[in-house]
Amino acid sequence: MTQYFATVARGLEEIAAQELKDLGAQEVQPDFTGVYFRGNQELLYRVNLWSRLLFRVFVPVKNFPCRNGDQLYREIQKIDWRDYLTPDQTLSVHCTGTNAQLNHTHFTALQVKNAIVDQQRDQTGRRSSVDSQEADLMLNLHIHRDRAILSLDSSGSSLHRRGYRPAMGAAPLKETLASALLRLAQWTPETPLYDPLCGSGTILLEAGLQSLNIAPGLVRGEFAFERWSDFNPDLWQKLRQEALEQQRDKFPAPLWGSDRNAEIIQQARTNAQYCGLGDSIQFQVQDIEDIYPPTEPGILICNPPYGKRLGEVEELGSFYKLLGDLFKQRFTGWTAYILSGNKELTKKVGLKASRRFPVYNGSLPCTFLKYDLY
Repeated sequence: MTQYFATVARGLEEIAAQELKDLGAQEVQPDFTGVYFRGNQELLYRVNLWSRLLFRVFVPVKNFPCRNGDQLYREIQKIDWRDYLTPDQTLSVHCTGTNAQLNHTHFTALQVKNAIVDQQRDQTGRRSSVDSQEADLMLNLHIHRDRAILSLDSSGSSLHRRGYRPAMGAAPLKETLASALLRLAQWTPETPLYDPLCGSGTILLEAGLQSLNIAPGLVRGEFAFERWSDFNPDLWQKLRQEALEQQRDKFPAPLWGSDRNAEIIQQARTNAQYCGLGDSIQFQVQDIEDIYPPTEPGILICNPPYGKRLGEVEELGSFYKLLGDLFKQRFTGWTAYILSGNKELTKKVGLKASRRFPVYNGSLPCTFLKYDLY
């Protein structure tokens, strides 16, 4: 079995580890903003195809001492790059982390690239070109103190870019965070779901993909591993066909979304069409004051604005109070969740949260709060 490393948003390591176990991963070990795990080539393909929480899946090639540029160059040249790359193929290198001598990621990436193409030139007289966007081989080098890990990037563009969102609102959630919120809320496709502040629909779109059991990787384009020398097209086609056969044709329970902005609701409908959900999600234009439970008790999830300036925070205080009042007065029997990036505004809800989950929306620390509405 091969060891892999998957990157994930900060705070979601544990639930990402559980997702990997559910997909068949072995020796799963959460780390900071990532998870180590083991499996075979089929698992690598399956994780890229099915993961709803991960950003990228790396295949570590070498872990080595790396104090300065000269040592980095020598260590990279010890790898026989003919196993991974021909001079006709393109290359890209992405670096993260620094140390005292290697404190500029562009220079570090250049050292890795030079070591590889110099080896190629010595062997064949030819060398690979660099393609920062669509390279045949995408490498990741991570430096921590005086060591480095060089990995192959099997995913390519981040897995959160499903490929179904041509239309986005002003501050859309990443698809991976939306799926994480659904998992933290213990939502299942058999449970009605309502988002009264749905924006361009990300939370409901992710719920819709789960409801129809659509693998998120089916919607996007090519994965990086499809350009590798050991790519197994028959295995990949088998996994894609199995995913298609496992899809459902209707939702087990309804999904609703509303927003006061008609243009934003149209964006949500467009996005639903792009990801194969058609008109299954019931989107409607509605002011927050006019919301009522659309069905028997279910789960309500919303991501209200956080307010970044003092005037905005003061103005939003009454909005958060209104949310709490509506939940309490109209949604008896429901379970409500709010993603909040502002503790002061959260207090205005006026309800006692039964659970609090720390999460990050990008780089912003947030809290996902659960309210049991009796």
